Amino acid sequence: MTAAVLRALHHGLDLPLVLPGPWDAASAQVFADAGFPALATPSAGVAASLGYEDGATPPDEMFAAVRRIVRAVGIPVSADVEAGYGLSARELVGRLADAGAVGCNLEDADHATGTLRDAHQQADWLAEVRAEAGDALVINARIDTYLCGVPDRDETVRRGRLYAEAGADCVYPILAPPPLLADLASAIGLPVNAVVTPDGPAPRELGTLGAARVTFGPGLQQRAMAALTGMAERLREELGGG
Repeated sequence: MTAAVLRALHHGLDLPLVLPGPWDAASAQVFADAGFPALATPSAGVAASLGYEDGATPPDEMFAAVRRIVRAVGIPVSADVEAGYGLSARELVGRLADAGAVGCNLEDADHATGTLRDAHQQADWLAEVRAEAGDALVINARIDTYLCGVPDRDETVRRGRLYAEAGADCVYPILAPPPLLADLASAIGLPVNAVVTPDGPAPRELGTLGAARVTFGPGLQQRAMAALTGMAERLREELGGG
């Protein structure tokens, strides 16, 4: 599947575009069989499935996981590749292409320190990725202001506009208050990605509030693991406990 297909889905009439987050090939097949038009891998969900903490997955293992997910389905897959793992734009784009991903998340915070990267440096990085990829990659530029304790609407818009100028296809102001989504989309001028949280609005409501794209982070993987934990506990009870 091509990036053009994924890009067009961000502007369809049936918004929001809901992208489940598969963590392995089997979960990807489940979501594809359910009729979703595209998928977006969550780095935290993939990390958990591989036995790592969020942000600690070795790049080789992350790209290998994305490759297995892409191979398992016949729909577009966007990959969360965190802050790019320190790769050059050329190497990052090449590895995404090798894995078969036609989209990516790139965040503007440092996992290790929890601090925001300089917005102009991030915009320059995104521009390099766009130049290397051309139209072959849908870039979802994550804005971590609210995640990093900078709940500033104007700073979020400033970053979003810089990333739009750099060639991003959409922006992802993660954890921004849902009532602000329409304002952010209008001020930045790009489709906005919103994340479903346990106590927040459902996907359809997020669309009503202004999200063109809805993802789940590691939420679906966590719910699946909770269900598996319940199954394991019941099995132990049937076997007589310890």
